[in-house]
Amino acid sequence: MPKPIFILRAGDPASLVAAVRGQFAEMIVRAVGALWDGPWEVHDIRTDAPLPAVRGAAAFVMTGSSSSVTDLDPWIRRAEAYVREIAQAEVPLFGICFGHQLVAHALGGEVAKNPRGREIGTIRVKRLADDPIFAGAGAELAANATHMDSVTRLPEGARLLASSELEPTQAFALGTAIRCVQFHPEIDGVAMRTYVEARASLITAEGGDAEAIRARSGDAPEAAETLRNFVRGFVKG
Repeated sequence: MPKPIFILRAGDPASLVAAVRGQFAEMIVRAVGALWDGPWEVHDIRTDAPLPAVRGAAAFVMTGSSSSVTDLDPWIRRAEAYVREIAQAEVPLFGICFGHQLVAHALGGEVAKNPRGREIGTIRVKRLADDPIFAGAGAELAANATHMDSVTRLPEGARLLASSELEPTQAFALGTAIRCVQFHPEIDGVAMRTYVEARASLITAEGGDAEAIRARSGDAPEAAETLRNFVRGFVKG
């Protein structure tokens, strides 16, 4: 029987988003589509349930979360220790948003509140280096994002792959098996516009224009391709 890709559930989308597009795991599976015909399994890393055997996985994908890596919650510390185990075993690992931040922090980087403020909506991401996850992408690509924290220092040996106007660390590579992105490749235009609606009062309170951000939010196919490229290039069935 083929090994599964484990989705490490670190959080849930805003309730308005979940109502129209499902949980993060559903969006991830939908974004990958028929490219992966092996099994998927979801493990909620916020629980005390035993963690999956690292070498029993074809790969891991860690989701976003409204939690902050800088919190001292026991489940976050446990998840970081698990990430170090995954890295040592060189099992492919793809971190998304909070997952991107947790992987960086677990492996020696630093995470803090982004001094540039909230990044939300469909943004422009600038590629800074070549990497298989950006195969087929242009020098700049649209991506969907929603976050407050930032990786302020990468782990030793990591390569910075991309940045944006508000986020200097949009993607990084570490070794042969770890790839992480601050943006959300699984979030499509419907989910992104709904996220802006869900966060509208916060955006307004911070001096932003929620309606303008919503109006320019849409699908981001090149960003979605980073997740599929990870499966193509790193995951063995």
